[in-house]
Amino acid sequence: QVQLVESGGGLVQPGGSLRLSCAASGSIFNLNVMGWYRQAPGKERELVATSTSVGSTNLADSVKGRFTISRDNAKKTVYLQMSSLKPEDTAVYYCNIKGPGMDYWGKGTLVTVSS
Repeated sequence: QVQLVESGGGLVQPGGSLRLSCAASGSIFNLNVMGWYRQAPGKERELVATSTSVGSTNLADSVKGRFTISRDNAKKTVYLQMSSLKPEDTAVYYCNIKGPGMDYWGKGTLVTVSS
């Protein structure tokens, strides 16, 4: 029984910054890949960023240079620092933990980029 809870979403102006957090709780004994996905209305859910247990990261081309993913294994928490936000970044952002026999999702947090 695993629960992921995202926080930090909200309304922000274009060019602004926002930091999302995802805290894991429950029967998690080992952390593998943690990541962020997003889904806009009428669109497929897409990968934004991932981080391995040793700190290797991958970012989608659309967010490179603007977003940073990081993690705190002791706190079982993953973060997404978003800067230079654009209206096209508007979406529900979902936290994910994935590994062998493990694939857990949060409920999502809404990020709206608008003047």
